[in-house]
Amino acid sequence: MRILIANDDGYLAPGLAALVQACAGLGDIDVVAPEQNASGTSNALTLNRPLSVFEASGEAVKGFKVVNGTPSDCVHVALTGLLPQRPDLVISGINNGANMGDDTLYSGTVAAAMEGFLFGIPAIAFSQVEKGWGHLDAAARVARAVIEQALRQPPAGAAWLLNVNIPNRADAASLPRVLTRLGRRHASEPVIRQTNPRGETIYWIGPAGDAREAGEGTDFHATASGQVSITPLQVDLTDHARCAAWAGRLQGAVR
Repeated sequence: MRILIANDDGYLAPGLAALVQACAGLGDIDVVAPEQNASGTSNALTLNRPLSVFEASGEAVKGFKVVNGTPSDCVHVALTGLLPQRPDLVISGINNGANMGDDTLYSGTVAAAMEGFLFGIPAIAFSQVEKGWGHLDAAARVARAVIEQALRQPPAGAAWLLNVNIPNRADAASLPRVLTRLGRRHASEPVIRQTNPRGETIYWIGPAGDAREAGEGTDFHATASGQVSITPLQVDLTDHARCAAWAGRLQGAVR
């Protein structure tokens, strides 16, 4: 078993170290992570400049390979030339904060796992629901259990992608683990407008909106109910339900 581990909080993040430690003994581990925090970068690849890779220094990050790019860059570079062998599993996290509902479209944590999935490799993204790394050791035990269970009983067929959100609780490892679907959020809050020292107007992206669809069966509902949320993801964004309607409307205009 070969495992590639990445994240979006940067190679010095406590969540990455905890995930690496949680995977000890499962196989040969390669860590390829961003040099800086790259939260919210989604599936971005760096195409306008070359990427640099260096090996981290320091006992806690010994052997980690660091890329001055995005989470997707890290996995892409690892799979297309950096690593001597193709991994059997790509995992990402543990993220400092939730990646549920619409957030998965922006998440660098999910994107790193998805990059492995796009290359046909099973992948899992792990996040803690609240920021601050509270009870990270318990979250790491959950990650280990989910990985072992997924590898023991994988679905038949092609590669798969799981998005796991773990409540920040000391008893997280004993919480029920439930299969969920993505919820939905309201639109983000307005931008925050400020003035810089030169008198120029600057803007900060506003906070995420509150949960809009958080009923039973969603990732929001599960974690709020004290459960570990596990959501299988796919990449196909086709609006299959409306394909027939669009075909009728666009008949004659589409060849």
